[in-house]
Amino acid sequence: MALMTLLWLLFGAVTNFNDVLMPYLKDVCQLTDFESSAVPFAFFMAYFLMSLPAGVVLRRLTYQRGLVLGLLVMAAGALLFVPAANTRSFPLFLAALAVLGAGITLLQVAANPYVSALGPARTAAARVSTVGVAFGLGGSLSPLLGGLLLFGSAVVAGSAAAKRLAALPLAEQLTQKAALVKIPYLALAAVLLGLAGLFFVVRLPALDALPADDADDTDRADPAATGLAPRRSALDYRHLVLGIGAIFVYVGAEVGLGSFLIRYGESQGIAHLSGFTQSVIRGLNVATNFAYYLFGATPAPLDVSGGFTKTVGAVLVASYWFGLMLGRIAGIGLLRRLPARALLVGVCGAALALVLVSVLSQGETALWPVVLCGLCNSIMWPVIFPLAIKGLGPFTKQGSSYLIMAIVGGALVPPLMGLLATHGGGLRVAFVLPMLCYAYLLYYALSGYRVR
Repeated sequence: MALMTLLWLLFGAVTNFNDVLMPYLKDVCQLTDFESSAVPFAFFMAYFLMSLPAGVVLRRLTYQRGLVLGLLVMAAGALLFVPAANTRSFPLFLAALAVLGAGITLLQVAANPYVSALGPARTAAARVSTVGVAFGLGGSLSPLLGGLLLFGSAVVAGSAAAKRLAALPLAEQLTQKAALVKIPYLALAAVLLGLAGLFFVVRLPALDALPADDADDTDRADPAATGLAPRRSALDYRHLVLGIGAIFVYVGAEVGLGSFLIRYGESQGIAHLSGFTQSVIRGLNVATNFAYYLFGATPAPLDVSGGFTKTVGAVLVASYWFGLMLGRIAGIGLLRRLPARALLVGVCGAALALVLVSVLSQGETALWPVVLCGLCNSIMWPVIFPLAIKGLGPFTKQGSSYLIMAIVGGALVPPLMGLLATHGGGLRVAFVLPMLCYAYLLYYALSGYRVR
């Protein structure tokens, strides 16, 4: 579990570093905003394109060898950043990101079911929640460190260095700036190669399938016990197919709410924030900017006198994601003491109610329910994934690859929300889409999870 948690810390760090990499590549490669959006697209599409091939590969390998292979593929992607930076070739940067994403996909397909199987099935959700906290921690730190390295190097070096850089011809400026990206990715490659060596020599348990669950659904997964035809594919399991849809809409709703929260707040036309909201925003600003204090800097005081602004919205967005991490920390204990599926029913129902309240409300009242959805989202993945691969037996690896592929929901649901906002009646109508996503998740928690 310690090694698996370390992997998830790495997943979060690599994934959220793209938030810094995108504006950085926009500058050094002289791109438009639309062109720079290919950065997250190249990375996240790897989940969709590589999940099935990863499942095929893992069917021929043990989990341990699959983890080693995934780390080596990630290391190759990290090393590709060196020639990409030397040539300032945006297509080569995208290729490096795609290889990096392919490696993470292979790791996720192998590691998610492995974490689920490292102990009793009734506590699988708690273990997945534990590694989810590590993902959130890595994802919180890497953009900060990346920003200091890629955007703050001239400041750290002193104003004289900044002036010297500004005096150079544009092409040479861009070449020097592009060289900065080699440092974090060379360091990443070294870490990945070290981890690959560690996973190669360490003695991990050989897990060919999930352990039998305590629940009364287990015997129904056995065709011989039910008289059903033998299963020939993971897709023959109805609860897995519905689980793929659940992962798709969960990731889509989570990313969609966070992405549109600022614009949603602007659309409310809030000219003056209440005293309560002003106090809470100031407090959240301190909490969500803790990293500044770690590096000896003090964030600028937040002005909340002018109503809702993008700065206020940024604090709410940070609080939304911070709430998700706090919820996963709390979920570790809750999922060990309470039935995981019952908790899933509760958070899905609460999220559905919160978005409904938001859509039917105005002003500040419409914003806080969305922020609280971060807490509700926290334990959804840790519960849904083990439920979806429960009872798959020899098809566990294949089923895992389908579930990882469903992460593409995070790339497709937000554009659909944008389409509704632009042509379908505004942002209030757009927020009906995540509400429908939560309605489906509630159905899955109540009935769709059953193994038949």
